[in-house]
Amino acid sequence: MKRFGVTTALAVMLAFSQVAGCATSGGGGPVAQYVDDATITAGVKAAIVREPTLSIFDIDVETVQGVVRLSGFVSSADSVAAAASVARTVKGVKSVKNDLRLK
Repeated sequence: MKRFGVTTALAVMLAFSQVAGCATSGGGGPVAQYVDDATITAGVKAAIVREPTLSIFDIDVETVQGVVRLSGFVSSADSVAAAASVARTVKGVKSVKNDLRLK
């Protein structure tokens, strides 16, 4: 299966990482937290794309204050576990709330 989103995901990660550096240099605050959460979300999505057993098209990723929420429908219990495991490897992730469901 050909994946079209890899380049896009990497470009988004690069853009957010550059913005995060600018936003956090001003002392933090709500904007910095939003950018950090967006960077974490982009990182988790990129990690899912790199995992051959998972499809980013089936998994929604949302981050609030470093807590990642995975939702959507996957085809196996192994995919549920793999998605959570992959998400935990991303820098900045405090915890993972796994709301993935089996199809």
